[in-house]
Amino acid sequence: MTVIQMQETSTSLDMARICDSLERQGCQARVVPRASAPCVVVSGKIADKAGLKAFPGVGLVSETNSSFPLASREAGLSEPGPMNIAPGLFIGEGMTVVMAGPCSVEGRNQILETARGVKASGASVLRGGAFKPRSNPYSFQGLGSEGIALLMEARRETGLPIVTEVMAPEDVEWLAPHVDILQVGTRNMQNFTLLKALGRADKPVLLKRGMMSTVDEWLQAAEYILAGGNTRVILCERGIRSFDKITRNTLDLSIVPMVKSMTHLPIIVDPSHATGRRELILPMSLAALAAGADGLIIEVHPRPDEALSDGAQSIDLQAFDGLMRRARRLIEALAAESESPLCSLRIAM
Repeated sequence: MTVIQMQETSTSLDMARICDSLERQGCQARVVPRASAPCVVVSGKIADKAGLKAFPGVGLVSETNSSFPLASREAGLSEPGPMNIAPGLFIGEGMTVVMAGPCSVEGRNQILETARGVKASGASVLRGGAFKPRSNPYSFQGLGSEGIALLMEARRETGLPIVTEVMAPEDVEWLAPHVDILQVGTRNMQNFTLLKALGRADKPVLLKRGMMSTVDEWLQAAEYILAGGNTRVILCERGIRSFDKITRNTLDLSIVPMVKSMTHLPIIVDPSHATGRRELILPMSLAALAAGADGLIIEVHPRPDEALSDGAQSIDLQAFDGLMRRARRLIEALAAESESPLCSLRIAM
């Protein structure tokens, strides 16, 4: 594939001329809107590649064999610096973000108590499910729009941005104005209609890896969102299904440094879903940070044994506070290594 990055001063007429020329050569040209400057993704053999740079408005022209050119480092389309995911909050390029909160919003007291606690311990984003895709139809499915209202109240009180899952394409438009980050769960990673809708949304997207998906499939799912013009995609490794049932899933930590070498998109780790066991959340959180993850998303509940969903993989507020203290010490140790590529790491608060 060929990726043509346009100049900021380029016009719609400039892009129309390029696309017309490419299509006359038998190529497929797709214009991708971007905040900085649009780009054109070209499939097919271009007869006159040298002539592309002669068109008005053309900036960088790059070649890539990647099936996800917009997400790939090869195309050189990364925005400079860390990614802005909420007012005053950035991730990547040394900025580590910890998202914490309950699997499900169960009620006002529960979510406010959790929000206050994780905020005090240093979390930078409040997570909470209002619409819950559950394997069993009789399991608690979340509070729906009432849960969103409670998350918004928690945000007003604590100042924490909120991340919650969106399950259907038709929900994106009404939900986006009320939350800070939209999450795609493991079961919806290849819901392409949903991904296309998120590509048109002006909100960061947290894209969880499918429980049975390859890295290539995961990054191609991210490409759907990027191709719609939304450049703010955060990847989340949440464990994959394997033959071993000692843990709920198998946390594939080896892909953290691998994915970071393949894409400019930030990647965080979910040790809660990856293990399904609260005693493993601390060690796997630290292991994820040591592997180079840009952040964590952790299930925290004031009383995990009373949780309506995923209590076994949730930690209480005291345990989360201890985890954050350990995480800070680890990050400080990594930052002290002057030759380490992680030397600028710090937790965003």
